[in-house]
Amino acid sequence: MSFAPGADPKAGDAYACDALANVVVPRTADLGDGFTVRRALPSARTRMVGPFIFFDHFGPTEFRGGKGLDVRPHPHIGLATVSYLFDGQIMHRDSLGTAVAIRPGEVNWMTAGRGIVHSERTPGSHRVDHEPIHGLQMWVALPAAKEEMDAGFAHHEVAEFPVVSDTGKNVRVVVGKLYGAASPVPVVHETFFGDVHLTAGASLPSDPDHEERAIYVVDGTVDVSGDRFEAGQLLVFKAGDRITVKAATDTHFVILGGAPMDGPRHLWWNFVSSRQDRIEQAKADWKAGHFGKVPGDELEFIPLPEK
Repeated sequence: MSFAPGADPKAGDAYACDALANVVVPRTADLGDGFTVRRALPSARTRMVGPFIFFDHFGPTEFRGGKGLDVRPHPHIGLATVSYLFDGQIMHRDSLGTAVAIRPGEVNWMTAGRGIVHSERTPGSHRVDHEPIHGLQMWVALPAAKEEMDAGFAHHEVAEFPVVSDTGKNVRVVVGKLYGAASPVPVVHETFFGDVHLTAGASLPSDPDHEERAIYVVDGTVDVSGDRFEAGQLLVFKAGDRITVKAATDTHFVILGGAPMDGPRHLWWNFVSSRQDRIEQAKADWKAGHFGKVPGDELEFIPLPEK
């Protein structure tokens, strides 16, 4: 997705939980018609978690009749976008000629590499009263050696993802490896992402197999080392510690992270790179119309922001 650039979200209030390196309270923006977006990454204290450099939680909301999501064609470089829905439907189109609808529990993994353009819109058949929308939009940075790789797109159905279940807990392994199960999504850097549901009183361990880890609480309340955290917070774990997350209520959260990225990244608008000059080149290329067009969505585009 693409949203207007703005100030980073501020870190949350002081906390006493020794298991956490940081608690991020996302900045919330209302994009109109009740459509809200909470941006957890990047934040003032936490720029990345593993390769995850951008994390937006949008919805839940319902569109009125005739309304819907309309993210016009826009460019990306140096990253892969990960779209994951809890409710609703979005039509993805890109400059490779891809036209695929994404539904809850599925994954759209778009590798921008040296450059791609895409749009995301609510399909016409879903522009009805009370059409729901709820999900996550995440970006993962690419290793420096892969930043200029060929663009690509992969769609994965719900049935492709392994599910690890036990009493009171259910984990869908969406990216990478978790709890002995592996996702089919190919990655170029150690990355993991899981969709977790716990019933009240159930707990989920998080071993330090991955150096950088966080959870984002979608719904409910979690207990970490005796401290409680509500929905809408990103809890960044300290490296090297074994941590247990307990559900104080029926709870839905996602767990994400991976190996640290190979150096800092520049992030401007929809562009990510290890080199500032590459960001400047991407700006000039978009302004000059040098990126590709999106078949089936050629009439509109998002102009380069002035700042």
